[in-house]
Parts: sequence; C-alpha cells; structure tokens
Amino acid sequence: MKLYSIGEFARLLGVSVSTLRNWDKEGRLKPLRTPTGKRRYTEEMLFQALGMKRAERPKKTVLYARVSSAGQKNDLETQTEFLRQFAVSRGYGVDEVIADIGSALNDRRKGFMRLVSMVLRGEVERVVIADKDRLVRFGFEFFEDLFAKYGAEIVVVHRDEKAAPAQELAEDLVRIVRHFAARLYGSRSYRARKLVRTVREALGDEANRSAEESSAEPKKAGNPKADD
Repeated sequence: MKLYSIGEFARLLGVSVSTLRNWDKEGRLKPLRTPTGKRRYTEEMLFQALGMKRAERPKKTVLYARVSSAGQKNDLETQTEFLRQFAVSRGYGVDEVIADIGSALNDRRKGFMRLVSMVLRGEVERVVIADKDRLVRFGFEFFEDLFAKYGAEIVVVHRDEKAAPAQELAEDLVRIVRHFAARLYGSRSYRARKLVRTVREALGDEANRSAEESSAEPKKAGNPKADD
C-alpha cells in the first residue's frame, strides 16, 4: 500500500501542510500514524481529500455567449450584456463570462471546450445561455444531462423561441453539405463544388424570400364593430 508523507500529500492536493493538520484536528481527514507519531496518508485518503477540496470551492455561475463569425462582434457584446442583465434579475452572481466565435456545429470551439472542462471539474453551478443553439446546434439534451450529472444547471433564457437567424442556419447547412460532399467526391472535385454551390444558391433564394415576406406590411383587419 502506497503511503504519503504530509508534505507529499499536501503537494498532491495543492493545499498547505497546515490545512492537512487542521483537517486532522477537526476529524475531517484522519491520517494513519507511524510508531513515531508521523502522519501518513493512503491513496484512498487522496480521493477523499480531493472530494473535500472540491466541495469547499464555491461553484460558479458562467455566462456563455456565441456568434458564428468575427463580423458579429457587436452582436456578441449585446448578447453578453443581455445575459448579464438577466443574471442580475435572477439574483445570480456572475463569476465568469465566456464569449465564443464559431459555428454551433464546431464542438472544438475554444470557449466551449473550456466551459465543458470547468463543468467536468465540478467548478460550475449554472451556465446561462440566451438560446439552446448558442451552446450546440444538435444534441442539447445530451449536454444538459451531462452537465446535470456534474452538478451544473443550464439556464436557457429563450428556451421555447426560435433562436438562430436564417443566415446562421444556412451557413451551418452549407458546412454539413460540404463535409459530406468532400467525403463522397473529394474536397477538390467538381461535383463537390457544384453541390455546395447549388445549395448556397438555393439557400440564398430562400433567405431573400423570407426577408421579403417578413418585411411585407400585413393587411390591417377591419373593425367588426365599425358598422354596428
């Protein structure tokens, strides 16, 4: 059985020797004793102490904001400020803000990976996001369950609203088509480029049509009581 001296154990935990002595006096972590009275710690005690250390550390409220491109930095600032105001209205103390730039399809986003790592280390109490797709485009429920297993709640401000703008959805669809076209035909093949171009053109037409429909003034309904 591996035994650690108090100095070795303190270094492994990242705490001071005094902290270990206090835990011993308080009965929170009782070490073994050598015949000469020196403290010795086992690996089982190491796991116990790691849990104690994690429990002592206050968990964080993290705001997570994301936009798909660098040209949307103003939108990112607006989104972040909106999340701050929401957190304050709920009485949350804001401990950290993570602002990401990148597609929701990219699960290697720097900020996203940092957030997941923090959750897996047990450092996060809640994550506040504007919409589900600010975190991920697909599989939100998986991450919601995963975070919950590590004690972190995902607070979605607009949980039931359609969030992503048409342009961002179109960009993500093009990325998906490009990925599979490259696998089918090769990334530099004419057929792959043609397929991506066709999808872009179709999405462009649809986006323009949606914009025209949304900007059209609705006809005002007459007052049914006007002739009474």
